[in-house]
Formats: sequence, structure tokens, C-alpha cells
Amino acid sequence: MRAVSDDAPLLDDLMPWSAAPLRLGRSWVLAPDAKSLRARWDALLRGTTAEREALFCPTRSRTVHSTVAQLPGHRAPTTRLADESGPCPEPVRMLHGPYDQQWLIPDHRLLDAARAELWRVADDRQLFAVEQGYLPQAPGPAVVCTALLPDGRSPAGRPGRIRPLYRRPGGAEPNYAPGLLDHLGKRCDRSVTAEDLLAWITLFARHSPAGCVVPLPAGGELWDAGVELGRTALDVQTRGARSGGRPRLPGGRRPYVRAPLPARPDALRYDPQEEALFVGDGRISPVPRGAWEFQAGGVRVLDAWFDSRTRVAEPGTLAAIGPAAWPQEWTSELLELITVLALLAELRPLRRTLTAALESGPCTGTDELRAAGVLPVPEAARRPASVLDHPEEGPGGQFALL
Repeated sequence: MRAVSDDAPLLDDLMPWSAAPLRLGRSWVLAPDAKSLRARWDALLRGTTAEREALFCPTRSRTVHSTVAQLPGHRAPTTRLADESGPCPEPVRMLHGPYDQQWLIPDHRLLDAARAELWRVADDRQLFAVEQGYLPQAPGPAVVCTALLPDGRSPAGRPGRIRPLYRRPGGAEPNYAPGLLDHLGKRCDRSVTAEDLLAWITLFARHSPAGCVVPLPAGGELWDAGVELGRTALDVQTRGARSGGRPRLPGGRRPYVRAPLPARPDALRYDPQEEALFVGDGRISPVPRGAWEFQAGGVRVLDAWFDSRTRVAEPGTLAAIGPAAWPQEWTSELLELITVLALLAELRPLRRTLTAALESGPCTGTDELRAAGVLPVPEAARRPASVLDHPEEGPGGQFALL
């Protein structure tokens, strides 16, 4: 008898339209705080053309003389950076890697490959499923979801793909194989929505040598239980983007700062007996062991988050411009990240129970989806939809027609 995972459909077939991770081309355009980005922009513009070129970190795709189209949804100028004299475009929040929320300067002139098709559909209705790089035997989720535009970076292994939930703005046209939602609805005797299936994917997607696969059920009771738990995971991962409430642990289990964090913490360590996280001489507790040990792509999430804020950049570069001391907002963000990781870790036992039930029961596999005509996916479903409903400014102030 063939195992469920052997016939589980690929995520690439279930959510056929995807984009590669963003390729920034230069590290200084992304930072854990927006103030540093504005200071870096000002430092760039203070230089002569030759100094700007050196600070900019040119690549084959971008130099200070490049002329490129405007980034969709953001009114940054399209003149050459060598001639730029205006203020820094307003930084935007984005997801860096699987769990680190940082800031980006949304200026197409700065980004080697911004994936404009993703920016066109990024709005308050959109969610993104981000495949994590596959690393054999490495713990961590196969898919992470976010309401922020993700850069798609994977801590280790081969980068995955970014899959929007909707192909058009305003939550229109779910990015699923045509007929998939209807077929699942008939099999489970339920009305299946786009976010229901995304919740299921969030919970049950797994890595395999063939790619990221998603076992699907063939019964309503298991579907209901999986979607309910998946919606909890989805709400935690997206920081309450749909529920309107930030993730919180119950009273008595919420992490608090017990000793102030220093101006420049130099190390991160954990005491499992005290359930305490030490940030330099600062102390946060209680921090559940599950939050401390939580990994993505084989990398401990809290270590990666701390490293991105304390890593010393090369002197004289724009990336070296940063806060003089640890900002208070970083402490708040760390407390929230601990909460997110703790809540996700608590879902694992329930997920294992549901996975066992899924493995032992009837499933909706690839062969069935082929027989129903859901697969193979039409090539048009793998391409971006035409969503341009207003002119976008192209190079030199001209307008792009798509």
C-alpha cells in the first residue's frame, strides 16, 4: 500500500503562481529600524557622483546611473540616483526570512530584482505563503505565511518560492489550481474557502525530495480539525493580521523584561532552569524552551534575529550606519517574537496527532486530482495575472503600459 506522502500533491501544483525570492543586491537598503534607512539615504546623497557610486555598491543590474520603472504602489522618483536630491522614500515593513520583520526602502532603483508582480498584488487582503529552503533532516516549518511582503530569504538550504494567496488585488482570484477548491469541497462535504486551504497548507505542508508536498484529506471531520488548528497557526504567523489582535500568551506566561537590556548587548544565551533569555546583561522571562529552540531552515530563529541586529558591518559603508544604542522598539519586537515562537511550538503536539490521523485515513492525492481534471495545471495559472488598472511611471518619468 502506498504511503499518503507518496501521492500527496506538490505545493507547486496547488498554488501554481509563484515568484523567486527578492534579490536586493545591497544589504544597506534593508534594516531592523526605519531611522537607519533614512540616515543611510542622506549619507548617500551627500556624496559626489563618484562617492555615491562607491557607497551604493553597484551591480550589473543597478548603478547610480540606472533608469528603471517605478516600483508598483510606491511613488519614488525614476530619475537617476546620480541626480537625486529628494528625501528618502518612506520605508515599508517587510518580512526578512521566515520570522524577522524589518524595514526596506521601496525604491526600484535600489533593488536588483524587486519582483514587481508581487508588489502589484500586495494589499491589506493579501497573504503570502513562503516556502522555506529544503535542508535534509533540518527542523522547522516547510511553509511560513505572512501578511507583509516577504523577501523570501531562507536561513539555510536552497531558497524556496513566494506564493501569493490571491492573483489580483482586493482578495480576487485565489491562486489555486482551477477547480481545486470545488473538488475539495465535494470530497469533504464542506464549503472550502481560499483561506481555509491556506490554513491547511500552513499546518501540513512538508518537505520531500520531490519538493514541498501537501497531503489533503478526503473527509470533513479531519478537514474541520486541521483547518481550525491551521487558522490558529496562520493567525500567529501573520501576527493577527486577520483577527486584529496581536499574539499573546496567557497571563503568568507572558515574557517580561526583568533586567534592562544594555545599550550594546554582545551575546544571547538561555537558562532552561529559569526559563530566562539573557540579552547581554539584560534578562527576559519567562521564555519557554520551545521558543528558544525553535528553528527554521536548521537555524535557531532567536539567534538569527539577534545576529541581524548586532552584526558589525564594514566601517565606512552605508550598512554600518545604525542605532547608537539598542532601541526600545527592538525589545518590544523581541518580546513579540518570543510569543510567536512559543505559541507555534505549543501547536506541534496537536499537529502530530492530526498528521497521524491523516496518514491512516483516506486522502485526496495527485492521482485523484488528475482524474478529476484539476491537474495538470494550465500554464496560464502559473503566470501573473494582468492587474494593472492605472499607469505606472517608467524610466525617466514615462509611463509603462502592461
